[in-house]
Amino acid sequence: MPSNPLFSLSLCRKAGALVQGFEAVKESAYDHTAQLVLCAADVSEGTARRVRTFCERSGTPFATLALGQDDLLAVTKKRAGVFAVTNPELAKLFSKEERPCP
Repeated sequence: MPSNPLFSLSLCRKAGALVQGFEAVKESAYDHTAQLVLCAADVSEGTARRVRTFCERSGTPFATLALGQDDLLAVTKKRAGVFAVTNPELAKLFSKEERPCP
């Protein structure tokens, strides 16, 4: 059964395990608190490239969600394209069907 990324993100946010925004996520990756970095489907190529770079340097797994930033607003409450999940168990909620960042 495929996961529901909106439900998973909502659970992470309610648990206080969701970091939003490029700089905050980058800091979380380098602090090794990020367990998984996620990009919205519609982030720019430049943003995706920078996310891939800092994730590779920090050893943090990363993926692209199948949803765009506007789709995620129902959960995130502010427009953001880059997220980090800081809880290892909640990071497992995201299915293997999520694609690596381009």
